[in-house]
Amino acid sequence: MESTFSSPAEAALQREAGSPGQLTPPEDLHRVYELERVAEFVRDLGCQRVALQFPDQLLGDAGAVAARLEGTTGSKMFILGDTAYGSCCVDVLGAEQAGAQALVHFGPACLSPPARPLPVAFVLGQRSVQLELCAKAFEAQNPDGKAPVVLLSEPACAHALEALATLLRPRYLDLLVSSPALPLPVGSCSPEPEPLERFGRRFPLAPGRCLEEYGAFYVGGSAASADLDLDPDLSRLLLGWAPGQPFFTCCPDTGQTQDEGVRAGRLKARRHYLVERAKDARVVGLLAGTLGVAQHREALAHLRNLAQAAGKRSYVLALGRPTPPKLANFPEVDVFVLLACPLGALAPQPSGGFFRPVLAPCELEAACNPAWPPAGLAPHLTHYADLLPGSPFHVPLPPPDSELWDTPDVSLITGELRPPPVWKPSDDPGCLALTLRPQLELAESSPAALYLSSRSWQGLQPRLGQTPVTGAVSGRRGIAIAYEDEGSS
Repeated sequence: MESTFSSPAEAALQREAGSPGQLTPPEDLHRVYELERVAEFVRDLGCQRVALQFPDQLLGDAGAVAARLEGTTGSKMFILGDTAYGSCCVDVLGAEQAGAQALVHFGPACLSPPARPLPVAFVLGQRSVQLELCAKAFEAQNPDGKAPVVLLSEPACAHALEALATLLRPRYLDLLVSSPALPLPVGSCSPEPEPLERFGRRFPLAPGRCLEEYGAFYVGGSAASADLDLDPDLSRLLLGWAPGQPFFTCCPDTGQTQDEGVRAGRLKARRHYLVERAKDARVVGLLAGTLGVAQHREALAHLRNLAQAAGKRSYVLALGRPTPPKLANFPEVDVFVLLACPLGALAPQPSGGFFRPVLAPCELEAACNPAWPPAGLAPHLTHYADLLPGSPFHVPLPPPDSELWDTPDVSLITGELRPPPVWKPSDDPGCLALTLRPQLELAESSPAALYLSSRSWQGLQPRLGQTPVTGAVSGRRGIAIAYEDEGSS
């Protein structure tokens, strides 16, 4: 029987983890999975036990890759193929259970720092890119050779950006090439000047320049599929890119380009709607969507403090990957906030859809913090670490006596005037247990009891000592469609 708090067992047995058998030809394994670089990584660390993490679509090659690495390095390889949350995050917990001393992550990755120190190497893949077609597409969309443009790509096409920039630099003077924000090797020094890190990428900006000045040319995706929800990495870029700057995507196989301004507007309009839903919500469910990304505990405490300051009740739920049947067990929750990596927070929702909207942490920040967003900064941040103290995007809550809390606010969904929140300090643990009534009586405040009292049917009442005692009698016999004492109809 399917459990509403976990995925059904039949789904795991019937799910196809990639195509059966080996996906990549044996002669291409060395190039596609960069086995020479991985072997050098293992030898430099002197690891005897290494975990190899594969997404579901690449598990067909996992056995062959592990066998070649064991023969080359002499180390024991362990294959991690089923993660509790998203395959883009480093599964540090799974590697520790296998006693691994290092981990190699294959496939698309969010490049979020792990919560626990562990040497990690990323193999993003090397998708073929038609450089001549992409260069012609770039020239067609950017006729001005002096306009500042950034070259972006999906992770598997990042290896070809420098070669593409070499073809374009004779004509374009202000061309910037991004690169994946891979962790630096142990013992290496940071480059000077230190490049800007954003969206899981590094941008080598010149002194005095900012990323908001540049347009974007993204190499990736497929011309056959125009569904934006299939690519959370592209959604992250469209949400966070500077408004007013052009953003084009280019298929690496055909060179077909598309202006993403309209789809970026739809994404941002959807996020504004979610902010309004969060402002109207009274009960917020905080979904723990990761346990392996750094600062997830601090982010959870930050979100709870936000909800409390805005006068909302919050519940922390640890359910693994969220699904509609799991979240349907909590009808009292008005909105859910998924605390996950940048790609996990923007992952496409199941086809059935959730009965309550699922937000990213940035939407809750915009709904509960009246000082957000700061002037000059993009309001759509996809990584919860950008909201914490120490980040340039962090905005502290205004003090209790600030006029920002009393600013009138009208809901764009219901049209009603929202009451100002009652600001409550979060450093006093007693405020969560006791509530002061007008009659100066103290009573325990329970969110579950308050919700139960609002229901018309509250369950069976024991009424101990109020019901007369009687002898037991025989009940009706038969089935509901025809009891024995009803006769035939």
